[in-house]
Amino acid sequence: MGYTGGPERRTEIATLGSGFEERNSPWAHSRRRYNAGSGVKTFDDLHNVIAFFEARMARLHGFRWKDRADYKSVAPSGSVTASDQTIGTGDGATTAFQLTKTYISGSQSYARNIKKPVAGTVLIALDGVAQSSGWSVDTSTGIVTFDTAPLAAAAITAGFEFDVPVRFDTDGLSVNLDNFNAGEIPSIPILEVKV
Repeated sequence: MGYTGGPERRTEIATLGSGFEERNSPWAHSRRRYNAGSGVKTFDDLHNVIAFFEARMARLHGFRWKDRADYKSVAPSGSVTASDQTIGTGDGATTAFQLTKTYISGSQSYARNIKKPVAGTVLIALDGVAQSSGWSVDTSTGIVTFDTAPLAAAAITAGFEFDVPVRFDTDGLSVNLDNFNAGEIPSIPILEVKV
């Protein structure tokens, strides 16, 4: 707890001589950016962050991040169910389906591939019937694989919790020691890694 951040996009805007705009996004998907500096409260927190930073060798190695504002197939206050998100439709041949979360506002929507589901949280349903077996999920890719291909036109839905693959976005930490028992790291930038 105690971080700031969220999704960002890149939008290029060209203002025409008439005052109208042309807008374009070179990114098909958003990218999350966080700053965990405000979460460091105690001297032990400082020590733990430094150890974690050193073990990841700064920006070299990624890790999983739980974005408490967006870590489930439903709203943070909701309970995960097997019918939360549509991940595909059976065709009688395909056995692998990517976990996705669709964000909807009015007539606009955006589908985000979920690559780092949390182990033990994924629920699957076929045509609204929860499936306790006959499938597996790869927690490093978010791909659900069925033992037998779902029947043609079968609605495939899922519910899950997930992490964001991230890395530190700095090669150095600036530690501020306020007194003998407290300190802070004002900025700990974290950036989503596209996998």
